Amino acid sequence: VQLQAFGGGLVQAGGSLRLSCKASGRTSSNNGMGWFRQAPGKERVFEAGISWNGRYTSYADSVKGRFTISRDYAANTMYLQMISLTPEDTAVYYCAVSRQAVAGTGADQYTRWGQGTEVTVSS
Repeated sequence: VQLQAFGGGLVQAGGSLRLSCKASGRTSSNNGMGWFRQAPGKERVFEAGISWNGRYTSYADSVKGRFTISRDYAANTMYLQMISLTPEDTAVYYCAVSRQAVAGTGADQYTRWGQGTEVTVSS
């Protein structure tokens, strides 16, 4: 399976963006998926995850209440709706497919990664 993330860009603090992650190739709806982000000079960290059936979602504390993860099975696409953005949200955002039906928080629990889409939030 190949993942393509897009939707990033430059936005002012307080603004919103919606990231998309399109899956192609030998896709499977039996795996969880997640969004990670990596700020300059920092490690890649978990931000949001969604289970294989979309019933269970999880978020990092820093984005709870501001980010919403979802997936459209017909379109083989996962989304991350982001609101109330702050400069601390500036990072490259990566989508990934979990090795399991649920979406864990560790990067080692994911087997396929998209190329990343850059989000810059200006103050």
